[in-house]
Amino acid sequence: MESRGFKILVKVSVALTLVFLYVPISIVVLYAFNDSVAQAWPIQEFTTKWFGIAWRNPQVREALANSLEVAIIATLFALVLGSAAAFAVHRFRFFGRNTVSFLLILPIALPGIVTAIALNTTINNFQIPFGVLTIVIGHATFCIVVVYNNVIARLRRTPTSLVEASMDLGADGWQTFRYVTFPSIRTAVVAGALLAFALSFDEIVVTNFTAGSTLTIPKFIYNNVRLPRNRPVVNVVAVAVILVMFIPVYIAQRMAGGPDVASAAAKAQAAQ
Repeated sequence: MESRGFKILVKVSVALTLVFLYVPISIVVLYAFNDSVAQAWPIQEFTTKWFGIAWRNPQVREALANSLEVAIIATLFALVLGSAAAFAVHRFRFFGRNTVSFLLILPIALPGIVTAIALNTTINNFQIPFGVLTIVIGHATFCIVVVYNNVIARLRRTPTSLVEASMDLGADGWQTFRYVTFPSIRTAVVAGALLAFALSFDEIVVTNFTAGSTLTIPKFIYNNVRLPRNRPVVNVVAVAVILVMFIPVYIAQRMAGGPDVASAAAKAQAAQ
C-alpha cells in the first residue's frame, strides 16, 4: 500500500517535470503576442500583428512549402521501406537477422551531427545537387527507423495463429495481409507515419548539412533567431511549428496502444 507521502512526492515530481519541460515553450508562445520587438519581461502590451507579418514574409512561405514537401515525401519513403523492413525481419528467419534489425535502428541512436557529416560527405562524393532531394534522403535515415520500430513492435504483438488460421481457411497471401495482418497493424503504421512527419518537419541538424541554399522552417528559425529585429517573427513561426507538431504527435500517441490486434483476433474467431 502506497503511503500518502509517497503519492504526494510522485505528484510533485510530475508537476516539476512538466514545469521544466513546458515553461520555456510557454514563454515563446507569450512573446509571439508581444507588441514590442524587444523581449523584456513582463510583457507590457499584447498584439497579433506579428502573425500577419510572418504570413506575408516570402521567406516564411518558401520555408513552409519546402518543409511540408520534404516531410511528406520523406514520410512516404519511410512508410514503404520501414514497413517492408519490419515485415522481412519479423516474418523470415535468416542469418544475421538480429544484426540487420540492429543496423536498421542504429541511425536514430547516432548523434545527429555524425549522421549529418556522413550524409554531406556522401552527397558531395556522388555530386548530387543540394536541395529538396538531398534533404529527403537525410530525413529518411531516421524516419525509416520510426516507422520500422512502430510496425515491428505491433507485428510482434500480433498472434501468428491469426495468419495460420487465415491460411488454413483457404486465404492466399494477399487476402491474409488485407483482412488479417493489415487490420492488426494499421494504427501502428499510421502512428509511425505521423511521428516520421513530425520529426522531418522540425529537423535542423541533418537539414543544415543536406539543404544547401534550400530554406526550411527550422533553417529559417536558426538563421533569424540571432537577429533581434526578426525575433518576433521567429516566435510566431515557432508557435506555428508547435501547433503543427502537436496534432500528429497527439494522434500518434493516442494510436500507440491501438485496439487493432484485439479487433483482428475477434474477427478471425468470428470467421471460424
